[in-house]
Amino acid sequence: MRAYAGGDATAFETLYDRHAARVWRYILRSTGDAATADDLAQEVWFSVARQAGQYAPRASAPGLPLARFTTWLFTIARHRVVDHLRATRPQASLDAPAGDDAGQTLADTLAAPSGFGPVRRIETRQQAAQLLAALDALPPEQREAFLLQAEADMSVADIASTTGVPFETARSRLRYARAALRRTLETMA
Repeated sequence: MRAYAGGDATAFETLYDRHAARVWRYILRSTGDAATADDLAQEVWFSVARQAGQYAPRASAPGLPLARFTTWLFTIARHRVVDHLRATRPQASLDAPAGDDAGQTLADTLAAPSGFGPVRRIETRQQAAQLLAALDALPPEQREAFLLQAEADMSVADIASTTGVPFETARSRLRYARAALRRTLETMA
């Protein structure tokens, strides 16, 4: 990011290639709509380009290591998702078409191969629907913590920094989310 801020346009391409799919999946899982994910992801990358000169990695607290670029990037993505959810409360239907994927529903998209860890074990549309329902049933704070770890590969400290909560709160939210999803996955087996 520092290289891009210094004028190296190819550095932006590298950042985009490395992180774009994860940002898009995070937004998709947060909003439940592929078209919205496309729009918000584009906004995220415009923000990255606009704010390049202001990028400065900082520690979330004294004595902690500097935050990674992904923490900054997913903080921007989270803000876009929160703003979107405040403006509209989309209801994702498992049987409704999922964005531009002709004939595919959100459950079909979830069952498709992705970098989403637990989804790799899902083999059927019914299981995908169950996991999606379990993810939707999580309290928003737990779902957010889980998605930030699953899609952004964030540490608990990074999740705490991104969401503006204490470390222990972030860890607790993640633990509860994992437990609820684990129970759902166990009933699928």
